[in-house]
Amino acid sequence: MTLTPSTAASPRNGRHASPGPRWLLLPAAAGMALILVPLLAIVLRVSWSDFPALVTSSSSVSALALSLRTAATSTVLCVVLGVPMAFLLSRMRFRGNGVLRALVLLPMVMPPVVGGVALLYTFGRQGLLGESMNALGISIAYSTTAVVLAQTFVALPFLVITVENALHGLDPHVIEAAVMDGAGPTAVLRTIILPLITPGLISGAILAFARALGEFGATIAFAGSLQGVTRTLPLEIYLQRETDPDAAVALSLLLIAAAVLVVGLAGARRTGH
Repeated sequence: MTLTPSTAASPRNGRHASPGPRWLLLPAAAGMALILVPLLAIVLRVSWSDFPALVTSSSSVSALALSLRTAATSTVLCVVLGVPMAFLLSRMRFRGNGVLRALVLLPMVMPPVVGGVALLYTFGRQGLLGESMNALGISIAYSTTAVVLAQTFVALPFLVITVENALHGLDPHVIEAAVMDGAGPTAVLRTIILPLITPGLISGAILAFARALGEFGATIAFAGSLQGVTRTLPLEIYLQRETDPDAAVALSLLLIAAAVLVVGLAGARRTGH
């Protein structure tokens, strides 16, 4: 039987009328439940009468302030380092490009604690670069700088892959026209490419910030947990889980709310709303 125009599914408001086979609803619902039910469990477990006191204790405020400060700093580093990396991977072709790209994105799939150990053996007192740096009076491990480096290590690939995708979406004819008009590489980058990829860059920066804000494994392995120095909000939650479960739950909800806000901003930027 051949579908006629009157019986064929037609797009409505830019979307297809048919959502697909109905059996997809079951695994989709199971997946949504796997994500949403644990979040609901935290909401139900919160002691709302004590919530303000739990999230405004001195240790909680200190951890939150440190997390926001270091995540913002690491996001700036991700932008400064990640945009050139994305440009290199997307616009230049050379032998080993695929291997280099896989290595750049490796922190996305690597256990964060492994990244922390790698950083420790690089910048620690006995590390590859640490010994020379210590001789100059520079110590990075177990400092706030170590937190920033750990967050940058795990967050950088998120910005790189987002910006790289934005670069792949550029119309090459626009760039070719600018070159034919006599614009140099730097001028093309500054006046054509960067303005066009700004939405992708902002989305990548937001995702990098969210990843940095929730970083735990690399931080505790490389920076430790010194209150006011390296104890970020995820580390504070982990420690409170043993001594004050109510505080751990309240802080977890606070971190979830921050993550939802950040991811929502990234989604809004991506859809143009």
